[in-house]
Amino acid sequence: MAERSFVDEVKKLRMGAGEVFSGEGILAVTKALLESGVAYVGGYQGSPISHLMDVLSDAQDILAEHHIRFENSASEATAAAMLAASVNYPLRGAITFKATVGTNVASDALANLASGGVTGGALIIVGEDYGEGSSIMQERSHAFAMKSQMWLLDPRPNLPCIVKAVKDGFDLSEASNTPVMLQMRIRSCHLHGRFVASDNRAPAFTVKDALENPVRDLDRIVLPPASFLHEREKIQKRWPAALKFIQERALNEFFAEDASDVGIALQGGNYNTVIRVLQKLGLANAYGDTQVPLYVMNVTYPLVDEEFERFCQGKRALLVVEEGQPNFVEQNVAAILRQRGLQTALHGKDVLPLAGDYNSATVLAGVRAFLTQYGVIAPEPAKQPQRRVIPLVAEASPGASVVVAEGSADLAPLEDIVHSRPPGLCTGCPERPIFTAIKLIERELGPHHFSADIGCHLFSILPPFNLGNTTMGYGLGAAGAAALNAVPGSAPAGKRAIAVMGDGGFWHNGLSSGIVNSVFNRSDNLTLIIDNNYSSATGGQDIPSSRAVNASRSTGHEIEQAVRGVGVDWVQTVRRTYDLKAMMGALREALTTQTPGPKVLIAQSECMLNKQRREKKQVRKALADGQRVVRERFGVDPDTCTGDHSCIRLSGCPSLSMRTNPDPLRSDPVAMVIDSCVGCGNCGEVAHAAVLCPSFYRAQIVSNPTRWDRLRQRLRGLVIGGLQRLEARRRERYAF
Repeated sequence: MAERSFVDEVKKLRMGAGEVFSGEGILAVTKALLESGVAYVGGYQGSPISHLMDVLSDAQDILAEHHIRFENSASEATAAAMLAASVNYPLRGAITFKATVGTNVASDALANLASGGVTGGALIIVGEDYGEGSSIMQERSHAFAMKSQMWLLDPRPNLPCIVKAVKDGFDLSEASNTPVMLQMRIRSCHLHGRFVASDNRAPAFTVKDALENPVRDLDRIVLPPASFLHEREKIQKRWPAALKFIQERALNEFFAEDASDVGIALQGGNYNTVIRVLQKLGLANAYGDTQVPLYVMNVTYPLVDEEFERFCQGKRALLVVEEGQPNFVEQNVAAILRQRGLQTALHGKDVLPLAGDYNSATVLAGVRAFLTQYGVIAPEPAKQPQRRVIPLVAEASPGASVVVAEGSADLAPLEDIVHSRPPGLCTGCPERPIFTAIKLIERELGPHHFSADIGCHLFSILPPFNLGNTTMGYGLGAAGAAALNAVPGSAPAGKRAIAVMGDGGFWHNGLSSGIVNSVFNRSDNLTLIIDNNYSSATGGQDIPSSRAVNASRSTGHEIEQAVRGVGVDWVQTVRRTYDLKAMMGALREALTTQTPGPKVLIAQSECMLNKQRREKKQVRKALADGQRVVRERFGVDPDTCTGDHSCIRLSGCPSLSMRTNPDPLRSDPVAMVIDSCVGCGNCGEVAHAAVLCPSFYRAQIVSNPTRWDRLRQRLRGLVIGGLQRLEARRRERYAF
């Protein structure tokens, strides 16, 4: 169950020639694939490309009509290896995954694919997750394209250009017998626009044709001596063919080429930002008409020397707008200018930041500095310091503020005024009690080394849990603790390392690299597999162990059976993670048992976010139909709460907050449960495990109550009201 359904949107994919298609960037990519005659598509979900996989999954009936094979690949490496079908056959194939972590996983298959080359067009659509909004290490796809000699497209962020890039990518791949990478930035994936559609095309050569007519070409297999000839072929044949195609098809674009004697060369994905910056400087309008010459590199690798020479002729200076570090493009341009004997001054990272997201404010400062230096615009007048009011931090009295001069030494940095808001687990997340149980067990057994993993559970490294020493990659939690085992023949360590991985990471990579490796090397560590029914961190897609019935996928495969099947003897499964006592008992046993070999503890509960997505629809329908609906909520009795706040410190649930203590003799605030509560019950279980008073209560909210519900509530009201009146009279009797 993905976080978003595209069932309605995919109907637009049937549009024919001349119709105007409007929608999101990923829908445009899917439509372009259908118009390109693609024969097979695969991929692995991950931001910002997850929704492309969801669109393809929802469009399977349309894909089937055109004899297109679609797979939700087990990993990015699996997806990349699919493109082997294009090596010997004129099959157009496309894959998609998140960059650069997905490219890391797929690099072995991609390198072999690029070495042998392809016959049919092979397109790799990578979701470029770079910048301050990214969830991964800061790297770029450019290095992978360079190292394996694959061509990299970075189209301007508008739907016509994106659709054209998909089609050009297939043609470029076939013209140069080389796989092509199409970089889709976050902004490109989710922008909205329109383009004129063409008819969908069934592949001229299908997967069925390939199966019935097998072809073998020894020169395409990466094996000596052919592998030594592949590099020569790349340079002598494929590279020149690619450059010729790029120039003849005019994939790169020139705007206002002779308007000035200074110019800007930019990655296609940064075009909208640069135009917006020039518009702010009064040098362009909203339609893209510019007074500053622009060379837009919709192909960022390889660069075309002749086009740079053409653009720089007669220009005093060139600014290269290249997001990220190292500055591959700028270095290449410097070599081109030197080799071609051009005297154009080169600027780039000297006026623009070395790293980070190139948003409008960042690029504006760099472009202004460049244009000011060469007299295109006048220097910006010095600003007079302005006084503004900044709220004081929380410990100040309510409503207090301070007036400071902007730019003065008294102005505190933003991070000193605004508290950081790191990401965290959702309200009711079934992973909270798991980490709570670990913290409580560590009170008994002491701290343990905790090898974390990619996924929602990585938020355990943050408060209130503060767990996690390292994280090495998706499904690599157990492998990350592999070295931390007792050396054979030496005295055993007094503790075991704890490794964690999610069910998505387990099926992606963890079964082989983590569990099988632990069995083979006789590890003594504990691997905790969090089974929440979905690949939750990437949007709630189904995986082999999902409980949901999927019409097009095989689900319901138990992780415990897979683990036992590869040789793990000590395996336990906790079916409900909210049962804190059961979680603590299983963890205690796993960390103290004398059973040799690896230990695996599987903690199961459905992802609360996906559960709410499913159940809220059912509740809305039931309410509309007048059916009886019961919802559970939890609360805190302020008269009983001690103000210890262990419930907050041991769960960190966003639905737990604080309010003023109603007791005039006590100043400590008491806990409270706000309306976002989903009734998981974790806070109450935590409270009792932390030996607090029973201040938590559970309430049932009944909508469309029956007659019996109303009668029962009336009886309860009479009994409780009577007891309250008796208590009030008792107090009056003893009042002074």
